[in-house]
Amino acid sequence: MCRTAMGEEEKKPVFQREVVLVDCPDEVGLIHRITGVISGHGFSIESNQEFVDVEARHFFFRAEVTALVTGSDADFNSLQAELASVLPASAIIRIASHQRRPIVVLATREPHCLGELLLLDAVGDLPGKIVGVVSNHQTVQPLVNRFDVPFAFLPHEGMSRDCHEKKLFEAIDKYNPELIVLARYMRILSSQFVDRYAGRLVNIHHSFLPAFVGASPYRQAFQRGVKVIGATAHYVTEELDDGPIIAQDVISVDHRYSAEQMAQAGRDVEKLVLAKAVRLVLEDRVFVHGKRTVVFD
Repeated sequence: MCRTAMGEEEKKPVFQREVVLVDCPDEVGLIHRITGVISGHGFSIESNQEFVDVEARHFFFRAEVTALVTGSDADFNSLQAELASVLPASAIIRIASHQRRPIVVLATREPHCLGELLLLDAVGDLPGKIVGVVSNHQTVQPLVNRFDVPFAFLPHEGMSRDCHEKKLFEAIDKYNPELIVLARYMRILSSQFVDRYAGRLVNIHHSFLPAFVGASPYRQAFQRGVKVIGATAHYVTEELDDGPIIAQDVISVDHRYSAEQMAQAGRDVEKLVLAKAVRLVLEDRVFVHGKRTVVFD
């Protein structure tokens, strides 16, 4: 058996892991070209997925790759440049890091979605880090304090939406988050707000929309005797609740459920769907294509 010399520590190999993402018009041989460039640069492909939207003739590719680090970081810049040289000119190519990314959560009074995210973060089961929570009510502050996460209270009473959003900008921007999660944040956002954080805003709502709009959707659902309750997580766009869908789920209910029990069932599915959507986005598994998404899970 070989042994290291006294006082010497055996050095373990260090691997750098990244995600390669390609989004471009479909052509013959794209997978061969992409994987050839990756292997030619000495990167190992641990897993890969691809999809072609046949109607749109568009190609999507996601691969988790590793490289042995020897003295310096692996050269992912040259990998991206060579990929660009063999793909269509309009190709979108990204090399994404596996590092945990900063998240800011916006909340109002309801704690269920916020609490689920805080718990997952606390146990290391969220591919991101909640760096701050901002709310227009103090109701959820005791919950946030339990997890030792910075909390900002920004009341909106007696303030115009523009003035309130300026304060929101200050509270959010100091964290430079890669994702802003609306965990039952019950404020309509201006187009200026949505434009400022385009592609970084994720929202959750009950799937009764537009059938049960306005106040008390679960009371409306109870009165109509619905048999399925669901939730939808989506990107935020200027058109209310019309952004590209990231994740959805449903649970069955029946005549034995009261309106309050339906609301509880709705909260249960909402928090799980939002957590799933946050994971998918932070793991770079979501491609936005027009109003649709391609999601690799």
